[in-house]
Amino acid sequence: MLELEDAFARKFQYLRLSITDVCNFKCQYCLPDGYQPEGRKSFLTVAEIARLTRAFASMGTSKVRLTGGEPSLRKDFTHIIETVANTRGIAKVAMTTNGYRMAKLANEWRQAGLTAINVSVDSLDPRMFHQITGQNRFHEVMAGIDAALTAGFSQVKVNAVLMRGLNDGDLGQFLGWIKHNSIQLRFIELMKTGEMDELFDRHHVRGALIKTQLLRLGWQQKIRALNDGPAEVFYHPDYQGEIGLIMPYAKDFCASCNRLRVSSLGKLHLCLFGDYGVDLRDLLADDQQISGLQQRLREALVDKKATHFLHDGHSGMTPNLASIGG
Repeated sequence: MLELEDAFARKFQYLRLSITDVCNFKCQYCLPDGYQPEGRKSFLTVAEIARLTRAFASMGTSKVRLTGGEPSLRKDFTHIIETVANTRGIAKVAMTTNGYRMAKLANEWRQAGLTAINVSVDSLDPRMFHQITGQNRFHEVMAGIDAALTAGFSQVKVNAVLMRGLNDGDLGQFLGWIKHNSIQLRFIELMKTGEMDELFDRHHVRGALIKTQLLRLGWQQKIRALNDGPAEVFYHPDYQGEIGLIMPYAKDFCASCNRLRVSSLGKLHLCLFGDYGVDLRDLLADDQQISGLQQRLREALVDKKATHFLHDGHSGMTPNLASIGG
């Protein structure tokens, strides 16, 4: 099997697949003015998603994360889960969601083959949650987390973007929440994207500060699995839950990169902060095009850089995190 490998001997077992860029939340760090449609878009069809997933799986990818925008806004979302989950070689099917439909559909998604859920909860204070997300849905999202655990998901991962002056003082409250709950709480360092310079300068908090606090409190770092995401994960013998830290500005953050991204319009992105996308859609129309698709993926990887250039203030073509799935 010809694996997906770049010039730095990094192998890519993990595909982040966006299926829509539409979102119904207005998070300050992503879509503060809400989703702004730019004409009619034709997102990847289920058949195209099936061919794309099959090509990646045949080259060593074992994990697919369905992202958006908000992926559950698609009416065929459960069908998409089934399609990806039934692809030979795919062992994990995950999703990232704002959680607003989880309470109703978590069990249905589980039955369809979804194996993992990441949900955004930027604050445990309903008022601050509303302020950050632009939506007064805190209690709905929390009910969704309960529904996911009841449906049989062994763990729910909760994403919180660290923002100075808003939620950076909430560590104690978050730790209390996960003490007796099977939740991996992931603090994500705010990233500079598009026109967000002022927001970044005002609210950026270094994840390393949280790491120092955790180590001082007796938390220990776990060993990272091959198809895990970028989080450094910590556990504590007195806690049922875990803590994850995603720190894109940390030294050597990109050295263990194992993921590629495909946008909802069928473009391959070698990095969240890359300067361009490689069109794949012309090779997704027919089952006989799989070999050509594999060849284009291999050729594209030649140009994958060793690291992003966030430290230089360069965030590439990404206008917001919803545009290619974060």
